[in-house]
Amino acid sequence: MTNRKISLGFSPCPNDTFIFDQMVNASVGDAAFEVYMEDVQTLNEWALQGRLDVTKISYGVWPMLKDRYVLLHAGSALGRGVGPLLIAPPGNSERYSDETPVAIPGKNTTAHLLFSLAFPDSKNKIFLRYDEIEPFVLAGKGLGVIIHENRFTYSGKGLIKIIDLGDFWESSTGAPIPLGGIVAKKELGKELISDIDFRIRESIELSFARYPRLSDFIRSNAREMDEEVMRHHIDLYVNEYSLALGEPGMKAVKVLEEVFARMNPRV
Repeated sequence: MTNRKISLGFSPCPNDTFIFDQMVNASVGDAAFEVYMEDVQTLNEWALQGRLDVTKISYGVWPMLKDRYVLLHAGSALGRGVGPLLIAPPGNSERYSDETPVAIPGKNTTAHLLFSLAFPDSKNKIFLRYDEIEPFVLAGKGLGVIIHENRFTYSGKGLIKIIDLGDFWESSTGAPIPLGGIVAKKELGKELISDIDFRIRESIELSFARYPRLSDFIRSNAREMDEEVMRHHIDLYVNEYSLALGEPGMKAVKVLEEVFARMNPRV
């Protein structure tokens, strides 16, 4: 396949480790990968720098990467009912105003794009790592946009949902929500890119064949998340679009590109 290691980036979240587990740990194919596991905003920033050969990104940054990267068909997190949530502290009565501090999990994330679509006049955005959002809100510092496993845990901490930003996107555009995708550097060449794309799909199929059993790789990278939350995470974010975007998925990405082009000065 290639004589050098391919640098590969994805997050430690269960949906990503589920997708790539068999590919990087069980010798799916003959490629050697140098794996980097980081939060998605870090991966977005690295993609803007062209640092990795193949990487997970937020679709919110994809329009800025098209000159250097190719979007793969496999590995995406895309669907309906999968969007980020805007949450408030327990007992919050202020709700939202354009001056309200709002913590957002990264400037280049899809969460930021969706929040900006729903609240275009927000004047007090604070960009934090996704796992710093709930503590920010619980401390009474403002509102927060949550993603990943926090969708399943926020209510147990007394936090209040103000709006499902995914629902807002779907009602505004009619399209599924493109959250995250996998891109590869164009310089890898069409043959190698196609082979990597195939192997990602094969890795997902092998992980599904063993599911609902969770591998040590998935569990060890999920920090203190319990197995029920891990499975909820996988069930929500890994679906038919992860195996192949297909025509509906590509249309959803096109809608996002059009929204990005309209909103970019504000985002």
